[in-house]
Amino acid sequence: MDRIAPTRRPSARPSGSQTWEKLLFVHYTFPVSLVRPLVPKELELDPWEDGLMWVGIVPFEMKDIRPNFVPFGIDFLETNLRTYVSRKGEPGVFFFSLEASSLLAVEAARFGWGLPYFHADMSLHEHEGVVRYETARRNTNVRSSFEYRVGKELGASKPGTLEHFLLERYLLFTVRDGVVSKGHVHHVPYPAFEAELLSVDDGLVRAAGLPAPEGRPASVHYSPGVEVEVFGPWEERE
Repeated sequence: MDRIAPTRRPSARPSGSQTWEKLLFVHYTFPVSLVRPLVPKELELDPWEDGLMWVGIVPFEMKDIRPNFVPFGIDFLETNLRTYVSRKGEPGVFFFSLEASSLLAVEAARFGWGLPYFHADMSLHEHEGVVRYETARRNTNVRSSFEYRVGKELGASKPGTLEHFLLERYLLFTVRDGVVSKGHVHHVPYPAFEAELLSVDDGLVRAAGLPAPEGRPASVHYSPGVEVEVFGPWEERE
């Protein structure tokens, strides 16, 4: 599988732009047998070399989100729960759920991209080097929280490493009524940092149909952010 090709900028005109800031990447591992029933059959699972599926919770800030025909953007908080898949040999991301503090963003993404967005009450606070991020899905008991401290700088991850496998994902896939659509994002490689997770409530994992993770996360990273171009979505043709 070519994991480098998706990192290149598409030749098409972007459909929008956005900035992602203060990203925390919290990853757990699960057996393939637990993840397979939760991912559409049209997508292949993409386990790491250990044979396990990696499931990531990514809370962050979305800034200046706008389609290319709008001169101004909106800001909001987002948390996504994702795993790693492929389609026709292309590696990408499948989202179990995405929480957003903007109802406008939720409705637009559900309609335009077919993504499983949910409106949530969310907050991000920083005090004396400790970041606390909370999300609570509206009208449900689904919630997650993260408290962490940013560690030393790692730089951009190198191809072939676990960090590159987890962080450098540029394609996303959705499936509606058996039809696969693909989106492509482009940005410079994430400037990555170590992160110390002080506390976590992983309720989003359980809400997706996975068991509560046992023990500490398998991997935790932080990135201050990147500027992003968005391409697509396009329906995949057989």
